[in-house]
Amino acid sequence: MNTATVFISLAIALLAGLLLSRLAKLVHLPAVTAYLVAGILIGPFALGALGLEGIGFSTLHEVEGYSILCDLALGFIAFAIGNEFRMSQLKLIGKQATVIGILQAVVTTILVDIVLIGLHFAMPDVLPLPVAIVLGAVAAATAPAATLMVVKQYKAKGPLTSILLPIVALDDAVGLVLFAVSFGVAKSIGAGNISLLSVLLEPILEVILSILLGFVMGLLFNFMERFFHSRSKRLAVSVAFVLITVGISSLTFTVGGIHIAFSSLLSCMMLGTVFCNVCDFSEELMDRVDRWTAPLFILFFVLSGAELNLGVFKSPIIVLIGIVYIIARSLGKYSGAYSSAKMMKCDDNIVKYLGITLLPQAGVALGMASKASSATVGIPGGDLVLNITLFAVLVYEIVGPFLTKISLSKAGEIEPEGRVSARHEHAEKMGINIKKT
Repeated sequence: MNTATVFISLAIALLAGLLLSRLAKLVHLPAVTAYLVAGILIGPFALGALGLEGIGFSTLHEVEGYSILCDLALGFIAFAIGNEFRMSQLKLIGKQATVIGILQAVVTTILVDIVLIGLHFAMPDVLPLPVAIVLGAVAAATAPAATLMVVKQYKAKGPLTSILLPIVALDDAVGLVLFAVSFGVAKSIGAGNISLLSVLLEPILEVILSILLGFVMGLLFNFMERFFHSRSKRLAVSVAFVLITVGISSLTFTVGGIHIAFSSLLSCMMLGTVFCNVCDFSEELMDRVDRWTAPLFILFFVLSGAELNLGVFKSPIIVLIGIVYIIARSLGKYSGAYSSAKMMKCDDNIVKYLGITLLPQAGVALGMASKASSATVGIPGGDLVLNITLFAVLVYEIVGPFLTKISLSKAGEIEPEGRVSARHEHAEKMGINIKKT
């Protein structure tokens, strides 16, 4: 693609997301759902199929060419979630969030494993046992991006929102460990000569090193901010440190046969956590970062929608197993969150609605599925893991944000009027009476 095509494509993606979000507002759908649908519409299975250069994305490979924007957006999303881990708040909900975050993920994995292993014995030629085991671990992962966008759009506040974001953040770390165990077992079943030490050690090291990287970068971030006093320069330093953290997180190397990698999500979450707890003006700075990153987030979700492979619907087997997987995972998330929240004596609204808000699934799950299907380290039938995960992500990313909004509304943590127009806010300050639309 030439430079002109790149800029025009990004502009169309941004405008498509914005315009569809206006339609979504009329039917009370979250903006993030509109962005994802806009991506599907201009993606390779809709408008992009017409082959008009600069208008839509013609191929999935073309969409993947913008992955650097998606990586950057995920870094800022993780950074924003990390800013929810303030010690004052964690002292109140830290124990509850930790217990619920771990138990709901474990319950989901166990339930999905039981259901899919049962399906394996019913259809052994269709669903291999290693695939069933790995899908159970993939089911534990939750998408923090969609959840955060819904919370921000509707300015949700309350007990459910307060505990939701820490749990979503913790979910990724727990999911990686569960995946390590399941992936190790699956590879042993498939090959019989895999070193469980390396298979289990690598993801655990990934979690520890990612948290350590974020911690060190957070301290450096706070130190660097002291040399600048203007808001614009502090904002620039913030952007620079998220960029550095995302960049370092993309590095991989091998030590003694052990593959060392980082999770940019965990690293950037830790970066935000350290910064918000050691910097006395972090809330003000985060408000400015949110405004700067708004167009970036829209592009991220539109591109995510364009990258969803609708081709998975062509296979009846994938659709069948995918539906079973979605039902089992949804039951696991809800029952796991319900029972653990009940055990921790949480607020009734947390007990009833938390599980529904944990349904969205995207990047982390796809990363796990990609590893399972890898030609070098994957498992037998790994392509099936990837295709079923793609099917589930397509459903969850469209339906999940809407269900999250409903749950937060039922819990009374979203004001009925939602976000007030900036135009009307400015008019009220200036004493101007304009007609609301």
